[in-house]
Amino acid sequence: MKLLIASDLHGGADACAKLCDIFAQSEADRLILLGDVLYHGPRNDLPDGYAPKAVIPMLNNLADRILCVRGNCDAEVDGMVLDFDVLTDSRTLFDGDLCLYLHHGHHDLPALAPGTVVLYGHTHIVEHHEQNGLFYFNPGSVTIPKGGNPPSYMLYENRTFTAYSLDGDVLFEKSV
Repeated sequence: MKLLIASDLHGGADACAKLCDIFAQSEADRLILLGDVLYHGPRNDLPDGYAPKAVIPMLNNLADRILCVRGNCDAEVDGMVLDFDVLTDSRTLFDGDLCLYLHHGHHDLPALAPGTVVLYGHTHIVEHHEQNGLFYFNPGSVTIPKGGNPPSYMLYENRTFTAYSLDGDVLFEKSV
């Protein structure tokens, strides 16, 4: 299983177009979106290239390959214009015996088995860490990076997570 994982698009059409190109070139099976797809939110400035109406058809063209969870800026109206589910708070995927728990990161986690990988966004900061037997990975933000990070995403394959800047620089690689 090969996954491209991104978060916090916030309606940035230029970044979304670049992400869609990267997704096509990556030959990933699925595009995982960890929330905050169309709206920029009241705490963020308008991102460069803010054009949610332009993001909609880009993502709808990939709807059958997208798996998304709801972010704190996603609303019911987003579910009316997107051809994939953007309103489910969390999802679980399995790669063999490895459990991947997907959520945006703005809600508390349920009880998870040790060894579970937690994929989240929300902070706009690329990071990975281990805590209480869980592996945490955040791809950062495609459109509004914070903490001095560049716009970024992650690829997952063969139990390895690799974070990249949108320009292709490797930010980290970690196997679980």
